Amino acid sequence: MDKIALLKTFVVVANEGSFTRAADRLNTSNQLISKYVAQLEKHLDVRLFNRTTRKIHLTEAGQQCLLHANHILESVNDMEGQLGLLNTHAKGVLHVSAPVSFSTLHLSSALAAFQQAHPSVSVNLQLNDRKVDVVEEGLDVAIRAGHLSNSALVAKKITTIHLALCASPAYLEKYGTPSHPSELKPEHYLEYAYVNYDSDTSELMKALKTNAQKVTPKLVANNGEVLTNVAKQGDGYVLQPTFIAADALTRGELISILDEFVPRPISLYAVYPHRKLVSNKPRVFIDFLCAYFEDTPSTSISSFSPKIDFDLFFEIRLIVSCKKFSLSFFSCNVISSYIADAGVPGLLL
Repeated sequence: MDKIALLKTFVVVANEGSFTRAADRLNTSNQLISKYVAQLEKHLDVRLFNRTTRKIHLTEAGQQCLLHANHILESVNDMEGQLGLLNTHAKGVLHVSAPVSFSTLHLSSALAAFQQAHPSVSVNLQLNDRKVDVVEEGLDVAIRAGHLSNSALVAKKITTIHLALCASPAYLEKYGTPSHPSELKPEHYLEYAYVNYDSDTSELMKALKTNAQKVTPKLVANNGEVLTNVAKQGDGYVLQPTFIAADALTRGELISILDEFVPRPISLYAVYPHRKLVSNKPRVFIDFLCAYFEDTPSTSISSFSPKIDFDLFFEIRLIVSCKKFSLSFFSCNVISSYIADAGVPGLLL
């Protein structure tokens, strides 16, 4: 008989306190139960039970064996369950919570691809930037950005998120480009409502926290896309994930500033309640997201347009607007080349 079966028999005998009751429970004979226990004792070279005519008692070695046997059998059950899940087709309703902007800009395409790959899974997606209670709200998975502290949840990293402090060219022309966080104007700060200032100890985060406490921010919103659009109009500066600000940065509608002070990248996680066994629906979904977002949705700041020399940029704009067409062919080529290198959009000579 295999060792796992011997251990199972031993545990039943120990729990029942009787060979006869163990035989009844396992639907076998008393003699066979005694034989199995004797085989285990011979294999371990210890006596597991002290036997009398009326009852049996675990020896000290038997007590130790019972502890280990329970642990081994529990591990075997977990393994069988996990392997069984691998062979089970994912189906049913998956309840997911995710940040608003990330969902509209990136997760929507991933969900379409996921449901093509797993047509038997229906997704109930709730968009919310607040930290939801995964257990209380009956969620299978929550997508969260930032630093996690709740040990009651299991987290799996999906991708990396880079941050950028942004302002429009018009704003920087009017108020100048700061060279240090202390030069930021508190009254022009566009604040994300759920920002966690204590998650990073950088000078920039300290300055933004101080500014928000000193002066009521120009705008507070719980949606990053709204803040980004307001910043594009020249109404202030905003700290945003590059997956929100990427297009505006690429087109030159926003310029990243104080790059050397920007907080370190944060992670995007899939979190789920801590359980011994994770059902196949969230497991398949999380694995799919990790593969889908293997390449970060938006790249780091350094991949966007290089910094613009604003003095030269506005001097060029002034020349064009004043229609000073006395520029030589060589000068036009030089200026056009500079504009192309600097990534200034929509300016043609």
